[in-house]
Amino acid sequence: MCPKGRSLTQLHNNPDRLLTSLKKQPDGSFEPISAHDLVNEISDRVGHLIEDFGPRFLLPYAEAPTDLAAVFGRDAPKVLEIGFGMGEATAHIAALMPETDFLCCEVHEPGVGALLKRIGEQGLTNIRICAHDAVDVLDHMIAPATLAGVHIFFPDPWHKSRHNKRRLIQPPLVRKLAERIAPGGYLHCATDWQPYAEQMLEVLSAEPLLRNSASQAGYAPKPAYRPLTKFENRGLRLGHGVWDLVFVR
Repeated sequence: MCPKGRSLTQLHNNPDRLLTSLKKQPDGSFEPISAHDLVNEISDRVGHLIEDFGPRFLLPYAEAPTDLAAVFGRDAPKVLEIGFGMGEATAHIAALMPETDFLCCEVHEPGVGALLKRIGEQGLTNIRICAHDAVDVLDHMIAPATLAGVHIFFPDPWHKSRHNKRRLIQPPLVRKLAERIAPGGYLHCATDWQPYAEQMLEVLSAEPLLRNSASQAGYAPKPAYRPLTKFENRGLRLGHGVWDLVFVR
C-alpha cells in the first residue's frame, strides 16, 4: 500500500535550488522554504488547491478498470508513480517528459496539495493524482499490460527488523506491478537505505516477468530523468549511498 511514512530523502525530496519553492524575506532576498514550512503552508491551502485544480487533476478511485487515454485525453505512454512525497521530483520528471502521462498515487494530503500547487505553477497537463491506496488502484483501476513504467522513489524503509514486513516492495506487489507493465516497460525503484536496497534487488530479481537492466545483475546508474535532491547530494558528500533499480518486462 502507499507508504504513510517517509525516509529523510523522501520527506525532504527537494531537487536542486531552482526547483525548490522560495519565500521572500524581509530584506527582499529569497530563501528556500523548509520542508516543515512547506507542509504547513500547503496544509493551510489544500482545500483551495483541491477546489481550483482538483476537478481536472484529481482522479477519483473506482473499483473498475479506468480508460487512462480518456482520462488524459490522448494516447500516450502511461507511468504510475507510487508515493510522491511533496511532488517535486514528480513535477520535474513530468516537465522533462511532456510526451508521457503520469498517474500518481499518494495518501498524504499535504503532498497532494503540494503537487497540485506545482501543477498550477508550472502549467503541467500530463499528471493525474489518485489520493488512494496504490494496491487498490492496481487491483481495480489498472488493466494488465497497460503501463509504460512504474516509479517508486524512496519508500519508507521501515528500519527496524520487526517492521520489515511492512515494506512496500514485497513479492505480491511486485507481481501485480509486473503484470500491469506492458512488454518493454520498466519498474524503477530508488532507496537511500542499503538493507532495503538489498531486499529490493532480491525480490525484483526473483520475479520471472522482470529482467534486471543493470550490468552484472546489480544496481543501475541513476537515470537522467530522476532529479538529484538536495538531501541526496548532502548524503553523497557524507559518503551515504543511494541505490537505483531498473527492471524491464
